[in-house]
Amino acid sequence: MLSELSIRDIVLIEKLTIRFDGGMSVLTGETGAGKSILLDALSLALGARGDAQLVRQSADQGHVTAVFDLPVTHPVRAVLTEAEVDVDDGEPVMLRRVQNGDGRTRAFVNDQSVSASLLSRIGSLLVEIHGQHDNRALVDTSLHRVLLDAFGRLHGDVAHVGECHAHWRAAQKALAAHRNQVEEAAREADFLRAANEELMALAPEPGEEEQLAAHRADMMKSEKVASDLHDAEDTLGGPKSPIPAVSALLRRLERKAAEVPGLLEETNENLAKALDHLAEAQNLITRAVNTSDFNPSDLERTEERLFALRAAGRKYNVMVDELPALTVRMADQLAALDAGEERLAHLERVEKDAADVYDRAAAALSQRRKASAVDLEEAVMAELPALKLEKARFMVALETDAAQRAPHGSDDVAFHVQTNPGSRAGPIMKVASGGELSRFLLALKVALADKGSAPTLVFDEIDTGVGGAVADAIGSRLALLADGVQVLSVTHAPQVAARAGHHFLIAKSAVTGGTVATDVRQMDDGERREELARMLSGATITDEARAAAVQLLTGS
Repeated sequence: MLSELSIRDIVLIEKLTIRFDGGMSVLTGETGAGKSILLDALSLALGARGDAQLVRQSADQGHVTAVFDLPVTHPVRAVLTEAEVDVDDGEPVMLRRVQNGDGRTRAFVNDQSVSASLLSRIGSLLVEIHGQHDNRALVDTSLHRVLLDAFGRLHGDVAHVGECHAHWRAAQKALAAHRNQVEEAAREADFLRAANEELMALAPEPGEEEQLAAHRADMMKSEKVASDLHDAEDTLGGPKSPIPAVSALLRRLERKAAEVPGLLEETNENLAKALDHLAEAQNLITRAVNTSDFNPSDLERTEERLFALRAAGRKYNVMVDELPALTVRMADQLAALDAGEERLAHLERVEKDAADVYDRAAAALSQRRKASAVDLEEAVMAELPALKLEKARFMVALETDAAQRAPHGSDDVAFHVQTNPGSRAGPIMKVASGGELSRFLLALKVALADKGSAPTLVFDEIDTGVGGAVADAIGSRLALLADGVQVLSVTHAPQVAARAGHHFLIAKSAVTGGTVATDVRQMDDGERREELARMLSGATITDEARAAAVQLLTGS
């Protein structure tokens, strides 16, 4: 429940802290005292859209803090855990919103920064605010189904239908994906078979292009070296070799050396050495040629393989490194094509079985909803006479479309009313007036009182335009609701205010500088009698009004 609301620098409120208890509390005051400001501030703390106009004049920013005492099992704690917001189990949950004058806002939960969307999600689980012109439970028809399910305690059935729907959708997606795969493969069957045969024969391997390119580069270097060695061998041992010429020259000079002693000996010696070195060089080059690792056929095979891979990459418009994956993919497509019909038939049976399971679960849920709709109609109708809607009828329009497989079932639910005999029945938002909407909502809330809702319900002047017995009936229904949840009601009706366990007065007072500020305080019994008397009689409080106030408070 809401245990404390603190407001600072919001419109007419300079600084204010209100502490609330369980049960029913009312807030009353003269028109213009600032009741709507309190609700705007509370809505801001609950995640409503920010507004720079909310900041008090001359202030830079406004602050609103709402503190809630919640049981360990309340769903909000699970939401906070999921969002990684650290709040101890026994610790109150504190929502804080800062509204800047430039329109920006900041949100906090227990002083930890959170998004406005998370704050709104939490706020919707903590407080429901209902006003004469803001009956969201009646405006949104999707909530009508939720309310009906809550009344019938059908949450388990709805969850089961949701699981069946998820299984059916998964089977449907698997079937559609396989059908598309088979159809695509069938359209390209001839190409696919030829391509698969070619790629299987080619058998590309991951990283093969890089390895072949590196090996080719090495062999091309070896080829260049081998060519130079062959040229050297040809130079020293071929037809143009200088060795025969030098050898012949040496023989001629050796014959002449005897004729000219001391003249040619050194020359002949150097020529002999030169012949020896040339012969040794020739031997070494021949040995190098014989031991060279260059193999022309190996280079040819490497190039053929490399060029074949690159040609396949161009043909199939992929990188060479992607050819192995393409080979596997084409083989899978062929396998899917070959075994596709059998697999397709199997998936069709799986999808049909899942659809049948869903249809049975949705049909069972529809039957339970129909029974719950009758009970809800009776429960709401039982509340209408006391709310002076004895001639009105409340109806739950439930339409089932078996072809509509939704996570929540195959039903569309809408609340219809007939406000007067002979008038046309129709959607509640189109047929009922503002005051009637509030009373229908109250009747619904009473019917749903023990079926789960936010722990705090706020009713903003839902008694507007009614009085006497109707206002008294509204007050009694609010008090009945307060047995199960915390009820806060902003009201102008003394009959409603008298039913509350706690009564707060909202008033404006002058402050320094000639401005005014809104203040809220809880009244004691004497002050409460005076406030009820004012509400009964107006500006001048009479003894008769005071006596009537006592009667309202004592119920006599």
